[in-house]
Amino acid sequence: MTGSCRGHPATPDWRDQAACAGEDPEIFFPVSDLAAPGTEASLARAVCRRCAVLIACRTWALEHGEDDGIWGATTAAQRRAIRRATMEPPNTHTKGRHGD
Repeated sequence: MTGSCRGHPATPDWRDQAACAGEDPEIFFPVSDLAAPGTEASLARAVCRRCAVLIACRTWALEHGEDDGIWGATTAAQRRAIRRATMEPPNTHTKGRHGD
């Protein structure tokens, strides 16, 4: 999803290569991804899947806590789940260790 916040004009930006540039922004902000998951977001996610900068977009949204819209072919709920999963501490308890 393209943003209005850009760096220095001479600096290349992943958003300049985004497939969503020029698309109707409304498709990237569906009313709800809970009522009918994937239904309203399907058009936006189709645009994302053909995008050369999908990973950069998704990474940006995750790093900046973007909780609205479709970014990098993910919904807000999916990004929250990714953030929760990556924030959980690793399991340090190992079954069957000898010498404990």
